[in-house]
Amino acid sequence: MTKTDIIIIGAGPCGLFTVFEAGLLKLKCHLIDALPQVGGQLSEIYPKKPIYDIPGYPSILAGELVSNLMEQIAPFNPDFTLGERAESITQDEAGIFTLTSNKGTQISAPVVVIAGGLGSFEPRKPPLEGISNYEDKGVDYMVRDPEKYRGKKILIAGGGDSALDWTIELADIAERITMIHRRTSFRGALDSVEKVTALAKANKIDLITEAQAIGIQGSDTLESITIKTKEQEYALAVDYFIPLFGLTPKLGPIADWGLGIERSAVKVDTLDYSTSTKGIYAIGDINTYPGKLKLILCGFHEATLMVQSAFKLIYPDQKLSFKYTTVTGIAGLE
Repeated sequence: MTKTDIIIIGAGPCGLFTVFEAGLLKLKCHLIDALPQVGGQLSEIYPKKPIYDIPGYPSILAGELVSNLMEQIAPFNPDFTLGERAESITQDEAGIFTLTSNKGTQISAPVVVIAGGLGSFEPRKPPLEGISNYEDKGVDYMVRDPEKYRGKKILIAGGGDSALDWTIELADIAERITMIHRRTSFRGALDSVEKVTALAKANKIDLITEAQAIGIQGSDTLESITIKTKEQEYALAVDYFIPLFGLTPKLGPIADWGLGIERSAVKVDTLDYSTSTKGIYAIGDINTYPGKLKLILCGFHEATLMVQSAFKLIYPDQKLSFKYTTVTGIAGLE
């Protein structure tokens, strides 16, 4: 059995940044993630998607952000168990938790941090008969490598941030992009909506609102999508159809750990992002509280406050004197 100070469930950006904050307080971390690589959704779903709301970076690719986080935490030598799902958790009389993975790996620590993002997730698929026959044959539910679409005709469906951002990003890569949305208003950031609208006005993309895909055609691979608008139905010849309707989150085994759950998220106290079980915290997209915003930036803030509380729980008799890293390079302990 491996022993550590903090078990972090989830090796996404919030889990990785927790290692940094914990390291400043001389706390050792062990991360476990069901994915075979670090980075969570940033690595698994959109490693080459630009992110615009990280302080100090006007734009940074998701994969690059993960690489930077790994470089930042390297001095603290965290341990990783990848490709294994956190299955069960027990607590002994001394308050020490033991986490067991689906492959039998056991890790013990006085503190557990759930940083599992959305948990396990699946893309929401449009209700098109036979669409599964074209998955990986022209139908993609996420964009992993933009270069795959260079010089191709693409249909993007959706009205959220992912649909808007990828329309913008692929506009100069694809031969032609058509974006459809069933409404006239969008759920994404206003700036992204304005950029997509500007691309349409400049005739760099085709933007069709109050429209939806109702049929899919092709022999061995995708050939066309039938689109229905208020005025007509027609088949649009495309090389790729990318429906971006978001993800369906599932908590998995965590839902059975006796924590407070609300709408598939873990309820926390915003004082320190603790759960209903002392010693277990939840940060990032997997938690919920009044005013919650599912942003990486907010997850970093949650991790910072959580680690302060975790230190006091692990060392109740030791005084913590926090100092700016710009002054000392490390938080001081007295």
